[in-house]
Amino acid sequence: MLEPFMSCPICHKPTQTTFRPFCSQRCADVDLGRWFKGAYRTPSFRQDNDPADLAEAEGKAILSSHDTSHQQP
Repeated sequence: MLEPFMSCPICHKPTQTTFRPFCSQRCADVDLGRWFKGAYRTPSFRQDNDPADLAEAEGKAILSSHDTSHQQP
């Protein structure tokens, strides 16, 4: 049975089964790099980002990262 034609989202060459949906490891790595750099993101339309709330949330995140009570010796 023939598989439908798919093209690599990076270079538009035909895909290879091993690297699907990409054509090669190179294109898969390019895509991963784009994710890491934040190239793929959805804009937020929230209007409730109060700077005081953001500072409080950041403070809690820092405190929880320094909490050693849950770590094993």
